[in-house]
Amino acid sequence: MWCKSGGGWRRTLASVLLALSTVVGLPAIAKGPSAADKPAEATIAEAQLPVQGQRVLTLIYQGGPFKHDKDGTVFGNRERLLPLQARGYYREYTVRTPGVSHRGARRIVCGGKQVTAPDACYYTEDHYASFRRIVP
Repeated sequence: MWCKSGGGWRRTLASVLLALSTVVGLPAIAKGPSAADKPAEATIAEAQLPVQGQRVLTLIYQGGPFKHDKDGTVFGNRERLLPLQARGYYREYTVRTPGVSHRGARRIVCGGKQVTAPDACYYTEDHYASFRRIVP
């Protein structure tokens, strides 16, 4: 029952305490992830964005105009890869991919109350499979 390798005894102890608190009727104490449990947030500098992404970022701060009807619409964050926020917080914008006749996979997603002054923007080049926070 008590495994000394890999912190197993801590998990076992936590499970026993949780079970005991349930039987006794005490409220369960939830342990949130520690800073060590969270992966480092991937970033990309504005200057490292493709030229098309840099142009879109400029348009975002100017309020447009945008080429695609979907640009500026609400991004639902269904993948839950971005920090959780209320619906309507994030908006998506198309980053043109040279040689592609459709919208392609590249996007910038920005979040904040003011569309032209977002709190944070993220770049994805793989249609929302991964994101990198855009930093100055």
